[in-house]
Amino acid sequence: MSKIKIFSLGGLDESGKNTYCIEVDKDLFVFDCGLKYAVGTSYGIDYIIPDFEYLEKNKKRIKGVFLTHGHYENMGGAADLVKTIPEIKLYATKYTKYVLLESGVPEKNIIEILPHKKLNFGRISIFPISVNHSCPDSVMYVLNTKDGAICYTGDFIIDPMMADSYAMDLGKIAYIGKLGVLCLLAESSFSEHIGHTSPSHRLSRFFKDVLNKQEGRVMFTVLQTHLYTIQDILSAAENSHRKIVVMGKKLQNVIHFAQKEGYLHFKEDLIGDLSNINDFNSILLICDDKETPYASISKIVNGYDKYISLKKGDAICFAEPRYDSNEKLLVKLENDLAMAGCKIIGLPSDKNILQHPSSEDLMLMIRLLNPKYYMPVKGEYRYLVGNANLANDLGIPPENILLKQNGDIVEIDDGKQMDNFKSIKVGSCLIDGKSSDDVGELVVKDREMLSENGIVLISATISKKDKVLLVGPEVTTRGFIYVKDSKEIISEIKKISEEVITRNITDSFIEYNKIKTEIRSELSKYLFSETECKPMIIAVVQEI
Repeated sequence: MSKIKIFSLGGLDESGKNTYCIEVDKDLFVFDCGLKYAVGTSYGIDYIIPDFEYLEKNKKRIKGVFLTHGHYENMGGAADLVKTIPEIKLYATKYTKYVLLESGVPEKNIIEILPHKKLNFGRISIFPISVNHSCPDSVMYVLNTKDGAICYTGDFIIDPMMADSYAMDLGKIAYIGKLGVLCLLAESSFSEHIGHTSPSHRLSRFFKDVLNKQEGRVMFTVLQTHLYTIQDILSAAENSHRKIVVMGKKLQNVIHFAQKEGYLHFKEDLIGDLSNINDFNSILLICDDKETPYASISKIVNGYDKYISLKKGDAICFAEPRYDSNEKLLVKLENDLAMAGCKIIGLPSDKNILQHPSSEDLMLMIRLLNPKYYMPVKGEYRYLVGNANLANDLGIPPENILLKQNGDIVEIDDGKQMDNFKSIKVGSCLIDGKSSDDVGELVVKDREMLSENGIVLISATISKKDKVLLVGPEVTTRGFIYVKDSKEIISEIKKISEEVITRNITDSFIEYNKIKTEIRSELSKYLFSETECKPMIIAVVQEI
């Protein structure tokens, strides 16, 4: 019999950063390694990944990282993990491997796998099963132990219409259920949605209707990882007598690769080039990046795009998910487009680009696998609770439904859950730009202070020989007050700073650290009493 531990480094009570760990005796298996995109209040932080300290300490026990599909919420942290643990192996299907390579992961770290081909690790095996999702070659994983299977669904929907690399093998999932499932980890993002997600994700007919009704150019903004939506646009344009111009090298590379591997199907003569951009009936595919939402269309609206200028009568269709954190940005963008004389086309309320399981999909998955224990994963806590309620409605006892937070450990010993309430230390690493180092909460706090209250810089020069103040103190402010309109405050800042410097100069030595500390302390009190603001105060005192 086995001692099993299940816990999450990220993904519980949050959207993104999905990283789930399963320990079987001494072996450690990691499922997905995602990132979370920073929202507007993160002050320059590009994205957030889990703290990999636990994995680094236990790297010799890691058998591999098993990635379900090529969306950054589930595999975007892999490049950073490879920098932390250079020898780690990532198991991924063909399309996910392509996205990893594009993300900068070395090919030597990637092991390409096939759905329905078992991976053996001694007495333990892992079996990937293909599932329906907007990303081709998406899989769920079955970890086979002596006490039964542990299943992790990744992202999925249930749609019999999706074929080839988007297909789902329900027969194999049902077969695993017949063999006996110890624990099922299923995603929760859409658990509050009633019914099935399908067919609301099928958009080909809607896009075709848009192209038939619109005269003039039509621009579609898309996310490069949502290939199923891109296929719907290509299919809708087939008999429209329009040319599609794919904007941006990144999107061109994705579409070329996807066509070559059979993920996308379209006629070669459907694709135009830059000479077709200004054609009256052209279709422009504009690639957005979730890291910088609506950046491409914003450039066009502001007149900074090298190739595209808006024309009166252009139609813009936002064929990408709408996120709450980007709502203000999108509304402003739509206002600017309307002022430019463009028509804005949004998705109907009954349509959805995101492909996550709604309540009926989740209940069907639970019925097929019939697990002893059920652990909702991936999503805000209310979604986890909604998912748990579905399992309870299907007869799974409350004590067998595992609602956890990141770091909480589920222990299963000899097939029985042990209520030990153990946890491991978890955290987040804030990534800014190309640096793989954690920016840290203090840096973000400094950025918050600068953005809200500005900065005051005090500079002074002291004679090393004569122990007298030679120059200054000079006052420089940014983002705090307008100097010309605040002469009295500036004069008082100089006066306070000079008094502090003078009283800390003696005949024998100068206490520079004490000068800086007292300047910050006294100016903070004064400026708050005058302005009710707390700017960052930096004192620079040098000697010559």
